[in-house]
Amino acid sequence: MIEIGKYNKLRVKSTSTIGMYLNDGETDILLPGKYVPEGTSTGDLLDVFVYLDNENRPIATTLKPFACVGDFAFLKVKDVNAHGAFLDWGIAKDVFVPYAEQRTGMVKGEKYLVYLLIDKVSERISATSKWAKHIAKDPDYEEGDEVQLLIAEKTELGFKAIIDNRYEGLVFANEVFSPLEPGNSVPVSYTHLTLPTSDLV
Repeated sequence: MIEIGKYNKLRVKSTSTIGMYLNDGETDILLPGKYVPEGTSTGDLLDVFVYLDNENRPIATTLKPFACVGDFAFLKVKDVNAHGAFLDWGIAKDVFVPYAEQRTGMVKGEKYLVYLLIDKVSERISATSKWAKHIAKDPDYEEGDEVQLLIAEKTELGFKAIIDNRYEGLVFANEVFSPLEPGNSVPVSYTHLTLPTSDLV
């Protein structure tokens, strides 16, 4: 089954004047010609990212997006209109953040921490900066475990962070021994974290 907003390993089924058609055994998806790796032939297996085009049709690309559905990431606002903001996603299509999903009004040129998801109503890929509701609960770490932090924002106590793309946590200022700023991704020992923190967002 093809996963929208994620990487999929798909086999080249056929070629056409506009690219190649890939298949997972059930569904054909177009990989436009400009994204077809040189030397690719029918029958080859490709690792591609699948998203939805402007007509809500699945389409493949070999470009690498900055984040997949289910990821937290800092993305830059490319444009803002009456309905919301469009963030640079690293591929041909931008990712949309409706006004209702913005913690504060987004500004063109600024970066924000967002969570990528499939909108239940439109079934399109979108993002939200109200990411607290997408944090997993009950982390299962032990003292000394190394985790990966995505620094969310600075507070009076230290830095709020996303842990291993799943949990929320806080690094106290007296546990910070090198410069940090929102958007940094750093490995740390679980020993230096306070988790959970109920006031993250």
